[in-house]
Amino acid sequence: MLNYDIVIIGGGPAGLGAAVEAYEKGVKNIVIIERDKYLGGILEQCIHNGFGLQEFKEELTGPEYAQRFIDKVEEYGINVMLETMVLEITPDRIVKAVNSKEGVFTIKAGAIILAMGCRERPRGAIMIPGTRPAGILTAGTAQRYVNMEGYLPGKEIVILGSGDVGLIMARRLTLEGAKVKAVVELMPYSSGLTRNIVQCLEDFNIPLLLSHTVIEIHGKDRVEGVTIAKVDENREPIMETAQYISCDTLILSVGLIPENELSQKAGIELDPITGGPIVNEMLETSVPGIFACGNVLQVHDLVDNVTAEARLAANSAIRFIREGEFGKSSINVKAGNGIRYVVPQKINVDNIEKRIKFRMRPVNVYNNAMLAVKSGDKYLLRQKRQRLTPGEMIDVNLSKDILKNANLEEGIVFLVEEG
Repeated sequence: MLNYDIVIIGGGPAGLGAAVEAYEKGVKNIVIIERDKYLGGILEQCIHNGFGLQEFKEELTGPEYAQRFIDKVEEYGINVMLETMVLEITPDRIVKAVNSKEGVFTIKAGAIILAMGCRERPRGAIMIPGTRPAGILTAGTAQRYVNMEGYLPGKEIVILGSGDVGLIMARRLTLEGAKVKAVVELMPYSSGLTRNIVQCLEDFNIPLLLSHTVIEIHGKDRVEGVTIAKVDENREPIMETAQYISCDTLILSVGLIPENELSQKAGIELDPITGGPIVNEMLETSVPGIFACGNVLQVHDLVDNVTAEARLAANSAIRFIREGEFGKSSINVKAGNGIRYVVPQKINVDNIEKRIKFRMRPVNVYNNAMLAVKSGDKYLLRQKRQRLTPGEMIDVNLSKDILKNANLEEGIVFLVEEG
């Protein structure tokens, strides 16, 4: 059995950030386990710019951002196991994995950091009726085909869903000579960043059809077209609004799902809203010594935020292996009116040094609203927010002094107050 102080599962931006931070804080006995043949994760196919503005104070492409951390991993000599699949994690921090060199092997970890990222929601999850022709791809698959494999997946394209990858691919495919006929979004608002709506759709005159969805896919061997329709307030298609759009490709950008099958096997409690683990102020899951960060915890907009979260997970893991288990979290953190979820979901004020950052998403678009934090009838914080939208994560920093005023029984509630 191998022994490591910290085992990091996943070699994408979260795993790389956690490994570099742990090494720089004095823990050298680290291993990164990555199932792919190279480090970097999804960033390797994200060749557009816009990364690193917070982390490096400059604009980088995805591969450039990843390479900054890969270079440090190589410089520090951090152990990396590529093309290695983790099969199981146990609550006592035993990791079972397999690769072509060692076969099946086990690792005893002082602490584990989960950084497995997320996967795309496929066609089967959204139940679009129709046949099963070629030409139906997720946005991430299309991105890999174009940016890494050199293939153009289609010439006339409809994109279902307005997530950031779908928006970015609308621009990318247009630049490569394809015709993106429409981006169709079920909700009355886009789920992508405002900057991507402007730069990827409006700048290229690509129509964004809100409150619409695809109700049928046409074609036998290859996609020949789709039928779209408006939806009502219950998201049910209004059939009299149906219209046919001819196309040879349908790209799905309909959400991301955190990769938490390993977490479930370890007995980690998951949040039904985020799909990621329930964590405390240290980003520790319900199983002591196992931490989570990045898109396996919650789907992020910006990789810079993933790196910041990875740093916290690394420092928490270091504290765990040096000091042992933390004090039990005593305050529940809840999502109230207008807020979909909040991370972390539990906190122990005694473990917080000065401040803690909460991340959350609103359930709708709000203009000139008040973001409030309450404990019982008492306000801990009220902030005027010019605009809140589900496509952009909300950050709220609360000081330890403010949190000391929270009622342990009532917990803390984040909510949106309109008007």
